[in-house]
Amino acid sequence: MGDPKKSRRKWETPGHPWIKTRLQREMELMGIYGLRNKRELWIAETMLRRIKHRARALLTLPVEEQRRQLQQLSLKLYKLGLINTTSAEINDILNINVEAILDRRLQTIVWKKGFAKTPHQARQLIVHGHIAVRGRRITSPGHIVTRDEEPYIALYPTSPLLKGKEIEAT
Repeated sequence: MGDPKKSRRKWETPGHPWIKTRLQREMELMGIYGLRNKRELWIAETMLRRIKHRARALLTLPVEEQRRQLQQLSLKLYKLGLINTTSAEINDILNINVEAILDRRLQTIVWKKGFAKTPHQARQLIVHGHIAVRGRRITSPGHIVTRDEEPYIALYPTSPLLKGKEIEAT
């Protein structure tokens, strides 16, 4: 199980970190999504890499087992909001890109829902405790929001930003 004080890294660094096109793409994504550092991008890339690895591993299984596990994987990815249907094919899963994962971060959703004017402001609102999901304060901008949680994103009830506004549906 391991020592709780020695948690594992959630990311893997790129194999060739100094490729110019990679550096430009990383900086572009950091600007678009308001990421604090490249580690946040690497976490999303690692998550995507593990999903694609699991999808590729399905190809080696017998047909019935492959169908069953593909259904489980596509249901999980649908709940996360990464694909649009629960009956996805392996090619649909392999076509997911890192932007799909970055779009599911709480920071991005708060920005796109209009709570903040910029992704940087959305990050600040989350870190300072002004955003709640299902009435629970979330202070991690990298929290992956599921489809079920998305309608329940609102300002925290005791947030000074409410100032006379009615609390949104929770």
